[in-house]
Amino acid sequence: TVSGNDTMQFDLKTFEVKSGEKVELTFKNIGKIPKIAMGHNLVILQKGVSAMSFGSKALRAGANATNALPDSVKGDVLAHSELLGPGESEVIKFKAPNNPGMYQFVCTFPGHYSMMRGVMVVK
Repeated sequence: TVSGNDTMQFDLKTFEVKSGEKVELTFKNIGKIPKIAMGHNLVILQKGVSAMSFGSKALRAGANATNALPDSVKGDVLAHSELLGPGESEVIKFKAPNNPGMYQFVCTFPGHYSMMRGVMVVK
């Protein structure tokens, strides 16, 4: 389980999965501020994609408070949640990559990517 809060932080900066395994990751927005002002998503990126550069790319592609992950940038995404408001949660189901290494994750709500990011380690 990973949660996001009203101070634009994920509670986990790193988590590990085994290569090739089925993953069920629960993502929760534990904040209180309305979704339109402080919504959060969790976007796991393909290997080698930087959270900072992807956040900027998403903004340039039109990411906004109601569509934080434009379709045009989803080619860089391994798995993602919907944009969640306070008290909402979602289970993200995906197969961990077969290729071990570090895969960055990020919140793409406008402006959050500079602080809300971390690494999924595939062993």
